[in-house]
Amino acid sequence: MKKLDTILIRSIKNTRGQFISITFMIVLALTIYVSLSMVGDNLYNSIFHYYEITNFGDIFVEASRVPKSAIDGLASIEGVAVAQGRISADVPLRVEDPREKVNVRIVSLPDEEKRINNLYTLEGQGLNKSPHTTVVLKQFYDGRKMSLGDRLTPYIGGKEYSLDIIGVVGSPEYIYLMEDEQTLVPAPEKFGVIYVSEDFAGRALGYQGSYNELVIKIDENHLNRIDSIVDDIEDKLDRYGVKRIIKREDHLSHSMMMQEVESLQTMTGAIIVLFLSVAGIIINIMLSRMVKRDRTSIGVMKAIGYTNSRILMHYAKYSILMGLIGSIIGILLSIPLSKALTDLYIVYMNIPVFQMKLYYRYFILGLIITTIFCIISGLIGARSVLNISPAESMRPETPKSGKRIWLEKVKVIWKRISFSWKMVIRNISRNKRRSAFLVLGIGVTFAITIVPIYLTSVFKTMFDIQYGEFQKMDYSIDFAVPMNKNAILGVSQLIDSEHIEPKAEMPFELNRGWRKETISVIALSSDTIMYDFKDQFGGEFHLPRYGIVLSEILAKSLKVQVGDKVLVKTYISDKDDKTIKVKGIVKQYLGSNAYMDLEQMYDLLDERDLVTGALINSEDDVVTKFKDVKNIRQIQSIGAMRNSLLEFMDTMLASVGTMMIFGGVLGFAIVYNITIVSINERIMEFSSLRVLGFENKQIYRLITRENNLMTIFGILLGIPLGYGMCLGLSEAVSTDIYSIPVMIKAEAYIIAGLATLIFVSIAQLATIRKVHNINFMEALKNRTS
Repeated sequence: MKKLDTILIRSIKNTRGQFISITFMIVLALTIYVSLSMVGDNLYNSIFHYYEITNFGDIFVEASRVPKSAIDGLASIEGVAVAQGRISADVPLRVEDPREKVNVRIVSLPDEEKRINNLYTLEGQGLNKSPHTTVVLKQFYDGRKMSLGDRLTPYIGGKEYSLDIIGVVGSPEYIYLMEDEQTLVPAPEKFGVIYVSEDFAGRALGYQGSYNELVIKIDENHLNRIDSIVDDIEDKLDRYGVKRIIKREDHLSHSMMMQEVESLQTMTGAIIVLFLSVAGIIINIMLSRMVKRDRTSIGVMKAIGYTNSRILMHYAKYSILMGLIGSIIGILLSIPLSKALTDLYIVYMNIPVFQMKLYYRYFILGLIITTIFCIISGLIGARSVLNISPAESMRPETPKSGKRIWLEKVKVIWKRISFSWKMVIRNISRNKRRSAFLVLGIGVTFAITIVPIYLTSVFKTMFDIQYGEFQKMDYSIDFAVPMNKNAILGVSQLIDSEHIEPKAEMPFELNRGWRKETISVIALSSDTIMYDFKDQFGGEFHLPRYGIVLSEILAKSLKVQVGDKVLVKTYISDKDDKTIKVKGIVKQYLGSNAYMDLEQMYDLLDERDLVTGALINSEDDVVTKFKDVKNIRQIQSIGAMRNSLLEFMDTMLASVGTMMIFGGVLGFAIVYNITIVSINERIMEFSSLRVLGFENKQIYRLITRENNLMTIFGILLGIPLGYGMCLGLSEAVSTDIYSIPVMIKAEAYIIAGLATLIFVSIAQLATIRKVHNINFMEALKNRTS
């Protein structure tokens, strides 16, 4: 073995605590990077493989009633490969508890042999033509704890139907099961999808020979012009009451899954850069101090013939070994972790063809990234080797020129500070770079810790704002079909209510230049008390009599401001498009809607006194009393949604704990390594203090005081850093469906601060042994000699 390699092994042995802690950070960074990267690729590839084998559609059309001949006529549009019709409707489901409101979406399966959005059979058998059988979406099947052979009783048009479950299926359309865009969290026990024969759906829902939904496949060579194809389809179906047209990229389940893939990619990149950057800075500081300590030895090595490059590489090997060992262990650990995460996605993401594959490019890429980080850190940290000459190294290093710190000039304060605290303050002031890094590291630890705490409360905050401050109703009722305004009177007679308001919710396409969005426009009375609108700055806002009001998400998507005009296009045949002025932009964190006065809606539709539902404040059992009402399609209970949210919050605890562990590891590594470097640099100082009568515990107290003071500054720095991280996270994960508010409660800062103090304290306890093992007599003897 070469002499320099022997010295390297001894150096690693003497600094094994620091070596292990930094290597552990690299292990953690590589494990997370490789495993999440592979899971992200597996998820993405599995989704599109699932789409391929189930022939997932490219365009989805909702309409009032489209005859089969009109659907067949779509084949004449250039680019349309196949178009199929189906019947779909949300209806109540009879369950044992009469107070429980459960809805199912009945979807017919076309008789064609090659179906668009084909089902993937998981248990039992596929759907047959019997009008008394059904196959059930797996999430709903598991959520309701069903069994094959059980009987479902949907309530359709005032009549109950009995359907026997003969199969359990997966669908590419409902990988992520949500009832609509307004639903905050999935509730598979409250909402599901069941598939029936076309004959049964036509008779039960009154659509014989016609359909209210279309699914369309586009020829692969024409996918680049899908927008123009959508326009052609809209023109062809204009007379049939098209409600909205959705492209695959805007489909609810697909957009949620793509967001999941993007969030995994963002997380992997951020974690590896953060952890390797911190590890690199610590390596830099550590090696620079090692070179300073070995100054005389380096001079001797140069004197006997060792070149600068060999000595520089000797110190760089220290960091390279960390990188190699950390990379190998991280890659090995990433394999079982990615397998465990894949199994988790199989359970929660309902992709039956999800398979675990190893992507060796991430092993190689992770190894290369880590090696580059460590080489650069090692070379920069040991660069002072180049400035050491053999002759100069034989002399003691010239001490730095001392001077009074600025606080000493403020005698009123300085004379009141104890001797030990003066030592603490002077040491911090004279090692500004090291102190600044420690403060920054603790600040980052605080910021990483506050992010998961913020995430645990943000969804509840969104819910409380949406359904407590913004929407003030207890129940929102949707009618099966638009009705006359007099229907509100009938609703009020069935229940005891405090207040009832009509609403008219209709799909429209809003255009601003080349940008366009298909959304639900909600029309309300201008004096509504069910909505408390706030403008972008949080001020009071009242629904205007004329004009349109956009949610903040929608306004950003269309790039419009107050005063701009948008083209409003209806999906009703023979209705002209109209240009309306934007009178306001309001905060809405959940969903993306536009709002207008009822009279304005009637002007758009050329219809009077039309409503699609009611908003109710009532302490009555509304769900039970309306369960048998024929013309009510859906009842949204704010209380039931709150319970679903609380159940969802329980599932977040594991991920929150994991992120806090990341912060703890980072904080421990920073504080531990900087403290060890500080102790090694100040062995002479501490030895002198021992000779003067200081005990080990008093010296340790000096070190902890320095760290505690830096922790206070670090936490103060971490407050804006944490807010910035939460802001960046909010902007990264907000979608057209929801916008995450950056509202961090005071308790979150307190909890993050306490957690940071715990991480710092653990790191400080790990350095006690180093202080107690200082041989002050040996240090003084070496200095004298």
